[in-house]
Amino acid sequence: MKFRKFLAAGAGAALAFSLAACSGGGAGSTSDSSASGDDGAMMEEGGTIGVAMPTQTSSRWIADGDAVKSGLEDQGFDVDLQYAADDIPTQSQQIDNMITNGVKALIIAAIDGTALSSQLQAAADAGIPVISYDRLIRDSENVDFYVTFDNYNVGVQQATSLLVGLGILEADGTTETGEEGPFNVELFAGSLDDNNAHFFWAGAIDTLQPYIDSGVLVVPSGQTDIEQAATLRWQQETAQKRMEDLLTGNYVGTDEKVNGVLSPYDGLSRGIITALQNNGYSGTVEDGFPVVTGQDAEVESVKLIVDGVQYATIFKDTRKLAEQAVVAATAYLNGEEPEANDTETYDNGVKVVPSYLLESDIVYADNVQELLIDSGYWTQEQVDKGVA
Repeated sequence: MKFRKFLAAGAGAALAFSLAACSGGGAGSTSDSSASGDDGAMMEEGGTIGVAMPTQTSSRWIADGDAVKSGLEDQGFDVDLQYAADDIPTQSQQIDNMITNGVKALIIAAIDGTALSSQLQAAADAGIPVISYDRLIRDSENVDFYVTFDNYNVGVQQATSLLVGLGILEADGTTETGEEGPFNVELFAGSLDDNNAHFFWAGAIDTLQPYIDSGVLVVPSGQTDIEQAATLRWQQETAQKRMEDLLTGNYVGTDEKVNGVLSPYDGLSRGIITALQNNGYSGTVEDGFPVVTGQDAEVESVKLIVDGVQYATIFKDTRKLAEQAVVAATAYLNGEEPEANDTETYDNGVKVVPSYLLESDIVYADNVQELLIDSGYWTQEQVDKGVA
């Protein structure tokens, strides 16, 4: 399908730029060694940059906001950082106020990628560049740049971790074991108003579909469309309720058991795990607990992975994402165009938004130390406690 073409177009470029991302190059890199004038001063001195984040209910978004704020302040900017409690009118009002107060640039992680058209038009009228952060803002020509991860590949990685956990693929994620199942799985998707949810789903389904078609995987609920699997606002409670309904409707009173669950986000994963535990599933994956995937390496879920309860998550190093947002904003305020490594994939319905894509990693229990603790993303104490 078309998402696979998008992956091919963007993944090679993203890999080629991954080292630059780590060293501070990438989105705002120019042919010069510095984005400064001859005297070393930035062309745009100081000023305030508005940063709009969706919620503080997720440790991931708190970390994003803090990292972007810190990076911008290191560049000499003041920062108006606002969280909107997952409420669309609140975020719209926050952005209106930022524009009224004369911010130099906007970095926006939208709650609803289609709900900010009037704010973006006001920003364009005021000459304020808009950087879409992780979630693509749709249906507007007034989106200047997009920083994100290779979201199709994130979905591929989620599905791959499910297949590894079920024993269908070897630990390398590419070699088939010959295991024929059948395995009962249920599928969850993110919020339909988040453009990323569609990419995650496409990557995952493209990976799982051959096994569904061959009968190695079975979806007893029959809910295999994204509209059926969607979870509004990525709410943990909504995922828990849906998992409970799936169990009641398809497993309770039968001999069928859930073997695995595709979950696109750690908050949903924890709700799914709670529903399973409330319905008689216990122990660890090694004991037969269903294989549950995730995303964002939230510390609460990392502890569950170490404990053997959640099987895997996807680590998107938001420090690098924040860094690229800062580099892009700085480029605009120096009168330059940020450097994109993908100019084909992210069509927001009005334009293809130039993008900078970063790579992600699958986290299993045996690489938590390497990926998350040794890199300084979480400390050992935080993982041990499951608290950021």
